[in-house]
Amino acid sequence: MATKEATIKILSDNRQASHNYFLMDRFEAGIVLTGTEVKSAKSGKIQLRESYATIEKNEAWLVNAHISEYSHGNRENHSPVRSRKLLLHRREIDKLLGKTREKGLSLIPTKIYLKGGRIKCEVALARGKKMHDKREAERARTAETEARDAVRRSKAKYGG
Repeated sequence: MATKEATIKILSDNRQASHNYFLMDRFEAGIVLTGTEVKSAKSGKIQLRESYATIEKNEAWLVNAHISEYSHGNRENHSPVRSRKLLLHRREIDKLLGKTREKGLSLIPTKIYLKGGRIKCEVALARGKKMHDKREAERARTAETEARDAVRRSKAKYGG
């Protein structure tokens, strides 16, 4: 039998992460959410801008992720900013714990997405960029864009 590919729908993307950090290893983690959080997340009301992940007592936690309150929720609605447990394998948690103890490494959530009906979080092991690294990345991006435009113009000019 052919296996059915799980479709992925991105609910929230942390674009600032690649600008502020060198992203290395990436891990897919499940998230423990309440009912109103799931409904809010599926409608795309998630903010990852200042969030990070941490490992405490051999458990991974997503901290400072903002999931807005559900509009049709009642008094049982969730708190928008609370720590949420990330579901990872034991060996992944042990690896991340060892790596984050190194100088300058941290866990940054890069995106939250829907995969096969379940909400997942991609967490990346990251090292902070200095200001000169950010400028260098911007120069490289600009040079690549200019080169691509030059090739496009020359193809249009010479009919290639």
